[in-house]
Amino acid sequence: MRSEFVIVGGGAGGLELACKLGRKLGPSKVTLVDSRLYHIWKPSLHEVAAGTLDIHQEGLSYQMLAHDNGFNFVFGPMTALDAASKTVTVGAIVAATDNDEVLPERRIRYDALMLAIGSTSNYFGVPGAQENTISLNATEDAERFRLRMLRLMLAAEQDHEEGKGGGLDVVIIGGGATGVELAAELREASGAYVTYGFDQLDVKRDVRITILEGAPRVLAPLPEKVSAAANELLGKRGIRVVTDCRVTQIERDRVVDKDGNVYPANLCVWAAGIKAPDLLASLGLPTAKGGQVEVDPHLRVKGMDDIYALGDCAACVDGNGNAVPPRAQAAHQQADYLVTTFLRRSKGHAPQERPYEYRDYGSLVSVGRSTSVGSLMGSLRGASWFVQGTMARLMYTSLHLMHHRAVLGTMRTGVLALARFLVRRATPLVKLH
Repeated sequence: MRSEFVIVGGGAGGLELACKLGRKLGPSKVTLVDSRLYHIWKPSLHEVAAGTLDIHQEGLSYQMLAHDNGFNFVFGPMTALDAASKTVTVGAIVAATDNDEVLPERRIRYDALMLAIGSTSNYFGVPGAQENTISLNATEDAERFRLRMLRLMLAAEQDHEEGKGGGLDVVIIGGGATGVELAAELREASGAYVTYGFDQLDVKRDVRITILEGAPRVLAPLPEKVSAAANELLGKRGIRVVTDCRVTQIERDRVVDKDGNVYPANLCVWAAGIKAPDLLASLGLPTAKGGQVEVDPHLRVKGMDDIYALGDCAACVDGNGNAVPPRAQAAHQQADYLVTTFLRRSKGHAPQERPYEYRDYGSLVSVGRSTSVGSLMGSLRGASWFVQGTMARLMYTSLHLMHHRAVLGTMRTGVLALARFLVRRATPLVKLH
């Protein structure tokens, strides 16, 4: 098989690039490779984990998106790269039930390759972290967390009915955006479970949520005012926040920090850092200290004329020499930049001279279903505005809709938003099965 442009990874950046190129060039020239059959916007995984978002309703089929946007979809994981022959290898797909081979190993020749394979958890060598925690890297991780949380709440409900008391402890390691959003969503979800038959539980007493953060404050990369507002909102929701806490060991039912403090944990989430997937180190490409592929100012992999990288897997430096942060807005901007690059290449034009330049528009963090906090960057250098409450929440929701608009179009995004609004009023507030 041959394709002019091959994109590996259907996350936010890779999928937007495939959709925008496909609408211009068609499936004979654009191919997307991904190891999953459907797409979930990664910033919403904390809602899937809490049970407030159903992956079977939220997921967008790559095959449907390929048909509607004019690109070709290849199902399977990338396993190897031969840069000399311009070929990527896509691994076989084996059925989980009977181990039968559904799809064989395939090879795709390309003229230009884009790597957009995202990131995975960085455990920093903490003993027991990988074995005894759940990280929200993918939909299956979030669904595993949700099912385990539901089982623990059922057990706690049964204990109360039998007069044993108890409850459950959830420990979230990492007070960044993922940790804060998950903690707030879990608190609201646990309150919703009480309305659906878990009436023996007192939410704040029996569902104890703790955030352990190594920095002096949660949301450390964001302005201090945003951090303080988030900390206050978490406190009002009965969520314990422990800062300056360096975790040294994680066991099956507890977490230990450097000072010997012990935190009981029926369920532990790792949200303390990310790194590039191990696959990148095996491809023979130049990589940075964190494992990301090194790219030049035009997002080309250094030393390669026909391989590019974007998003979390790319070690990208802006015009001021600062590392571009691993955020969805960066991947979105990089995808837009590469659309122009590849359209010029397809027409035989010279590459664009303008290098990629990251623009920080600020950050928004969800602290439950009704409120958000964040900072918005202004057009004046260094200017920013603090936002909080309902307006911030509406702005946060609009980010998800903007991503959907990029891959579905304006009309279908509007219809989908209306449909989900109506479905939410005909289904439970949380997924109960």
